[in-house]
Parts: sequence; C-alpha cells; structure tokens
Amino acid sequence: MAARASEAVWVEKYRPTSLEEMVGQEQIVPLLRSYAAQRSLPHLMFAGPPGTGKTTAALALARDLFGPSWRQNFLELNASDERGIDTVRGTIKQYARTAPIGEVSFKLLFLDEADNLTAEAQASLRRLMERYSGSCRFILSCNYSSRVIDPIQSRCAVFRFRAYSTGAIRTQLERIAGAEGKQVDPEAYEAILAAADGDMRRAINLLQLTATHAAHVTAQTIQEHASTPLRREVEGMLAAAVAGRFRDARTQLYALLVERGAAGDEILRAIHSYLPEIDDRTLPAREKVRLIEYLGELDFRLAQGASDRIQLEALLAHIAAVGPAAR
Repeated sequence: MAARASEAVWVEKYRPTSLEEMVGQEQIVPLLRSYAAQRSLPHLMFAGPPGTGKTTAALALARDLFGPSWRQNFLELNASDERGIDTVRGTIKQYARTAPIGEVSFKLLFLDEADNLTAEAQASLRRLMERYSGSCRFILSCNYSSRVIDPIQSRCAVFRFRAYSTGAIRTQLERIAGAEGKQVDPEAYEAILAAADGDMRRAINLLQLTATHAAHVTAQTIQEHASTPLRREVEGMLAAAVAGRFRDARTQLYALLVERGAAGDEILRAIHSYLPEIDDRTLPAREKVRLIEYLGELDFRLAQGASDRIQLEALLAHIAAVGPAAR
C-alpha cells in the first residue's frame, strides 16, 4: 500500500524538481542551468561528500532538459550494486545506443558512486563514452574523483560539490517545517546543523525522525534522536582524557558507542573538529599537532575495518599520556 503524503520520506518529498529550486552550490547550479537552457552539455562528473546535492542536481537537470518526458530519457544506476564490467557492457551499453525521445538530441545516464567501478569496468565505460557520445551524455557521481581513471576524468566537465553551508541547510529545514506544520525551536535547528555537518540529507532525515515523535521539536528531542555524538559529550570525554582520567573517558566512550549508537568515524570527526579548540595551556599546540596526525592514522585504520572501540580507546589512552596530568 502506498504511503500517504504525510508519511513520505521528506528527503524525496521536498527534493527540488528544478535547478531553480536548488539551494546552495552557487558556483555549480548556474552552469547547469545554462546547459539546460542551451540543451547542450558535455559528459559531467559530480564529485563531493554524501548529502551535498549530486543526485538532486542530476535529477533536476534531467527535468529541466526533457520536461514531462524526462523519465524516458534518464537512467539512474548505482555502481555500488553493479560494479562489474558486465553491467557496463550490458545495461549501460544497451541504454546508451538507443535513440532519445523528444527534441533533445541525447539522453542522460546517471551513474552514482562511479568510483566503486572496477578498473576494468572503468576502462570499458571510457570506450562507451567515446562511442555513444552523440546519443547519450554520462553524469558520473563519486565521493572521490581520484578513484576514477584519468581518461574518464579528461572526458568530463568536473563539478566539485562542497558541504552545504549552515545557512542553506537551515533555509531548507525551515521551509520543510513550515510546510509540515511543525514547531521547531531555534536551538533545535542549531543542534541539527551541528549533527548534520554539512550533509543536507542527514539534516532532513534527523528533522523528520524527531518531528515524527513530537509536534514541538526542541534541542533536547534532537539530542535524543541524533545518532552522531553531541559536542558536549565529546568535550567531556576529551576533558577527562586530558586530565588523565582515562577510566572516566573510556566510560563516556562506551556510552557513545553503545547507548547512543554513534559510529566510530562520527566520534573521530567530532574529536577532530574540537581538538584544535582546546586551550593551549591545557594541551600545548605541539601536542595537538601530533594528535591530529595520529587521528589521520586512526581514520585510515577504521576505513580498513579496524575495531571502533579499540582504536578510539587507544586514542584516549594516547591523549591521557600526553596531557598535563602526565607531565
């Protein structure tokens, strides 16, 4: 049974349907608008962090280009699900070689997470981009453009999406809250912005999650539902570690991991953002530099599948060993 409008996922319900409706990415959207107006564009590559509008921009561009027939001229694939050469030689080739419908002389193929394609699949994709450029334009979306081979990058106009500004996210959140008839405190918006860290999708999902349980959204209700560690909790944990109270810091770490359900990389990012703000009298600048370098090592280890708990506990032990209490 289809969900009622009030039960719809807000990220999709309020996704801009035109480039004119997009907020943020001021350096990118005007260029995409000019492509749509001229009905001409090269292959495109959208690179940037998750939740920065890459998919939204591709969908809005397709709507502006093709109008009502955009679905017949737009194909979206996710390279994480189908990352092998068979997908490139099969699904993508079959779509790229067929003629477009309507007045525009080409179709669009949007390949999300293209940096997950195997090297062999990327090489095959490069040949298809050359062969069928007359009938199909490719839009490749990726988090890390460095993982896409140079021959593909050289055939694309590369757009680098940045994390959304707090102003852009808040504007969208206020519009959604008004449309849904939800009362949101100013402090609640600040809590959402802190948890979202420039990710529009995360911010909207957090607002919907909280508003589902309470008509009046406060900072406290946001804190209860946010999966990311709160600033004050990270501050307290680091303060205990710097003071040499390793057991207290470890207890707070376990609370974040178990009770709050925060992921290790989220806690690491929160520590990274707060660490430089610690007073130099409490933690000398030289030690901060060393700790930030150590954070880089931990980030790599977590990306390789190391234990969140062990790595973060090791970090707290390292901070306790260099703090004032150890000197």
